[in-house]
Amino acid sequence: MPAEAGIPLFLIKWDPRLCGGDFLKLTHYRFSCPAFLAKQLPDPRSPEPPDPPMSSRTETDSFGPIAVASDRYWGAQTQRSLQNFRIGGELMPEALICAFGLLKKAAAETNMELGLLDRNLGEAIVKAATEVMNGVLSAHFPLVVWQTGSGTQTNMNLNEVISNRAIEILGGEIGSKKPVHPNDHVNMGQSTNDAFPTAMHIAAVMEITKKLIPSLEALQKALERKSREFAHIVKIGRTHLQDATPVTLGQEFSGYAAQMKYGVQRVRECLKWLYPLAQGGTAVGTGLNCKKGFAEKFAARVAQMTGQPFVTAENKFEALATHDAIVEASGALNTLAASLMKIANDIRFLGSGPRCGVGEISLPENEPGSSIMPGKVNPTQAEAMTMVCAQVMGNHVAVSISGSNGHFELNVFKPVIIYNVLQSARLLADACDSFRANCVDGITANEAHIKKLLDDSLMLVTALNPHIGYDNAAKIAKKAHQEGTTLKEAALELGLLSAEKFDEIVRPEKMVGEN
Repeated sequence: MPAEAGIPLFLIKWDPRLCGGDFLKLTHYRFSCPAFLAKQLPDPRSPEPPDPPMSSRTETDSFGPIAVASDRYWGAQTQRSLQNFRIGGELMPEALICAFGLLKKAAAETNMELGLLDRNLGEAIVKAATEVMNGVLSAHFPLVVWQTGSGTQTNMNLNEVISNRAIEILGGEIGSKKPVHPNDHVNMGQSTNDAFPTAMHIAAVMEITKKLIPSLEALQKALERKSREFAHIVKIGRTHLQDATPVTLGQEFSGYAAQMKYGVQRVRECLKWLYPLAQGGTAVGTGLNCKKGFAEKFAARVAQMTGQPFVTAENKFEALATHDAIVEASGALNTLAASLMKIANDIRFLGSGPRCGVGEISLPENEPGSSIMPGKVNPTQAEAMTMVCAQVMGNHVAVSISGSNGHFELNVFKPVIIYNVLQSARLLADACDSFRANCVDGITANEAHIKKLLDDSLMLVTALNPHIGYDNAAKIAKKAHQEGTTLKEAALELGLLSAEKFDEIVRPEKMVGEN
């Protein structure tokens, strides 16, 4: 990793929405300090492994011994991943690690129930896994997304951390693999190939239900409030970016609110495909080394722990080899991004100005907008939202390509799929919260300007079609436009209507339909 890429730091903050109050919010920060990093991180082009930490212990795996920092719970396989995958700086998502902690807890409890796991060891594993689930051990999960496509190193990172923490709880020697072995006990009845997709589904469901949907619904309600507030304001509509027949500002905002309503429905509908869990399929879907009944009991425990209707997958071969359910969920997020892009763009165009744009609404003024133009204020919340939408759309491309590349019995794009889906869900949720609180809630209507634009519009002539015909109405509009007069003046000059009849017919408030 080059020095300028930065190193991970961790900030842990309580976020009860992530998993029914059980998960913590873990934010990864990176900074650059070349002088410091040059001493700590080797050049990735060098064939030599990095120097061992100053204070270390020896861990072992099938490749032999390796030094691990003495203040870290991870073991040999995690350490090798740190050496072999010095790619980028994107860590495995916080929600996935928490979901994995929940998974390991449920697996240990299930194995104890089935009489497979010694209760003393199992209870220590459960305690350690609970700490992972609650974010207490978040600093011990340093691996990047760009690793093996099954996520094996991350599964082993979980197994090693939980094993060593359980050993510590039992008073043993960290790194000894006694009395709690990472594979034999923590990973009992599991394979990365079924554990990782299970964690993917748990993480996606929890992030969507506990974070994303509440944020979407809050924005929907804010837009509905504005729709009611603006229901009486008649304005000119626009199609093709040109003047069209009148609408109310409330009707316009009702369209935005409906987009959010339908977006929530789409997201909810995709959840049913995320509830089936792969756990129990082990390596290729056959369930080798997994006791009969484990899959069903495990899924029931996860459902009880999360409050979500998780079940064991009907076909474990599909659950390991494909990720169609997550591709569909990503598609729902992509559709949300399309909706929010339209809403944010409309709002910033309607608020453009303040004097030389559309200027029909005023947006909250949150911060100075220019380092050179005094007094300038920009639609920054709309800009942030549209950047998020662009990122989510790009994420969906990555998820679609990755999901389409499940070869034979295993899809090996799992880390990048879940990374992008969780990022999309989190970005959309955060952006909706920010956009609502810092923009939508504070929008006001510039009614005098709206009325001026309405009165100047040529498209009010559409109301005359049933009375004088399309061709005559077009003559009025063209004459008024060419000569810079009003529609009424043009109609009178052409002798097509009396002033009284024109005023009777052309009434914008009667042209907006049901409000």
